Amino acid sequence: MSAEKVISDHALPFAMLSDAGTERSDNEDACGFHVETPTHVLMAVADGVSGEEGGEIASQTAIDVTIRAYRESPMSWGPAKRLFRAAQDANIEIHDRALVVTELRGMSTTLTAVVVDGVNAHAAHVGDSRLYLIREGRCIQKTKDHTVAAGRRRMRVVSAERAKTHPGRSTLTRSLGRELIAAIDRITFAVQDRDILLLCSDGLYNVLSDDELMSGALGGESAIACQELVAAAKARGAPDNVTVAILHVRGAPGVAPTSGWRGLLGRWG
Repeated sequence: MSAEKVISDHALPFAMLSDAGTERSDNEDACGFHVETPTHVLMAVADGVSGEEGGEIASQTAIDVTIRAYRESPMSWGPAKRLFRAAQDANIEIHDRALVVTELRGMSTTLTAVVVDGVNAHAAHVGDSRLYLIREGRCIQKTKDHTVAAGRRRMRVVSAERAKTHPGRSTLTRSLGRELIAAIDRITFAVQDRDILLLCSDGLYNVLSDDELMSGALGGESAIACQELVAAAKARGAPDNVTVAILHVRGAPGVAPTSGWRGLLGRWG
């Protein structure tokens, strides 16, 4: 089962694709977007925690509430505050639903969301889904993985290479839904012409290297790149659900374009 969302002919062209992978019948990943203006776009990816009841519900709730809360929040707050508050609202919704519905006790999810607004990008992040910035031949991970293995690597207890196969590489130390108030990272950085932003769940980066992610993202327009990256992951076995979102920044360096928005095309396939 796969779900694809494509925005074409847009000042900030982007696309996203989610697939169950090769070994799972259910897809506990979710993704979504909100377009506020031609140069103001929100993309989000969530990965429900496997082994917990309601992983699929948690991830979809994270996406739905984050987008709705962002859309309904005051523009005067600015995108960074709006996104952070929206992610916190998503956390509270998941946490409260898990308390009320016995079958959903313990459900949680990752969330990585980014807003591109003109010349800046603002991200909210918890868990081990990732946001990459691809610029001038470099693939830069902008988020930190909130996992046992990643924490030990940052403390230099294990090497970066050992962390890739560490037993705790998928054990989350943070997620949405576990606590009433979530510890959510806030990230802001400048974007420029020809930058590419790539969001993905661990089902993609666990089977493809950063170089392969960059090569795939550079391989064509957003929709084609998403399709090819998911296909490459599935060719490697893709034991987990696979989700990717790609956005291309267009315009002069440091200046996002203000024209060229001739319509939105939303498509599920």
